[in-house]
Amino acid sequence: MRPDGSRTSDYEYDLPPDRIARYPAGRRDESRLLVLTEGGDLRHFTFAQIVELIDPGDVLVVNESRVLPARLLGHKPTGAPSEVLLVRPADVGGDPLLWEALVRPGSKLKPGRRVVVADDLSIEILDSTQGGGRVVRLVTDHTVEEALERPGHTPLPPYLGREDEPLDRERYQTVYAREPGSVAAPTAGLHFTSEVLSALDAKGVATATVTLHVGIGTFRPVEADDLSNHEMHEEWYHVPEATSAAVNETRANGGRVWAVGTTSIRTLESSIDSAGRSISGAGTTDLFVRPPHDFRVVDCLLTNFHLPRSTLLMLVAAFAGYERTMAAYRDAIRGEYRFYSYGDAMAVVGGAGSS
Repeated sequence: MRPDGSRTSDYEYDLPPDRIARYPAGRRDESRLLVLTEGGDLRHFTFAQIVELIDPGDVLVVNESRVLPARLLGHKPTGAPSEVLLVRPADVGGDPLLWEALVRPGSKLKPGRRVVVADDLSIEILDSTQGGGRVVRLVTDHTVEEALERPGHTPLPPYLGREDEPLDRERYQTVYAREPGSVAAPTAGLHFTSEVLSALDAKGVATATVTLHVGIGTFRPVEADDLSNHEMHEEWYHVPEATSAAVNETRANGGRVWAVGTTSIRTLESSIDSAGRSISGAGTTDLFVRPPHDFRVVDCLLTNFHLPRSTLLMLVAAFAGYERTMAAYRDAIRGEYRFYSYGDAMAVVGGAGSS
């Protein structure tokens, strides 16, 4: 049976290990950009040339979530080394010091145990969650951001195969990151520089913001081959009134809405009314975008190259078309593009699934 994007196994591909970008490019906008044109052709740009693709009157929607240094290395009072990865607030709108977390070693860090991270920060294990996680409390006199700033480590994706380094504090963060809360970067935005954004502004391209805090589920492959059996993780999002107004005005005037990253597209497509107009607001989304999907708000997508069997790759296939997406990936591998979080980018100009 020919693959058509309906099964998880359709999203396998072989990637030589040396194509995984373990470090970022020298400059953000020096990354390469593979462009899937409306006519179906593939073109090869550098990222700085994205200014040529976006027209005056278009709007660029970026996710301004900021990555927290949420990986905490400490020890139990006995001295045994321990690790806590904060995943998301456990009490949204309530106690900011309560978090859901992953812990290591899980067999030792049961409810009632404590991990000492720094003189002014320790972690109390309060409860267990489904899937082996924990509910924890940060014991500190500081805010969460202040408490994590010094001892916290950047939670790099495991496929990078290295520990975080000082450069990651800056480079695993978009230049427009404002709202702390993610444990993984919205990586399509890592390529933008202030110079590229200024050039787009001078051209008459508007920029609007959303926030979606990226959770740990972004690293997990889909295990069930039947996509209807996959349970998507929830992530918190916010669409400001100014953004929904800009999106609706752009579409009404014949301009295009460019979503920077799968997080921006999921946010925008999660917050629409029955007529397909963007609406403002905040909430959580577990929207699983896979073929076939009718995109109501977004016209063009900027994204990175994603892991096999991932929901991110499935979203791109829903937007660009399954065969078109996998052909582009094969072309990128042959062309020695760099893959994953610190890798190169792909622009889909006019998605097959957009309305």
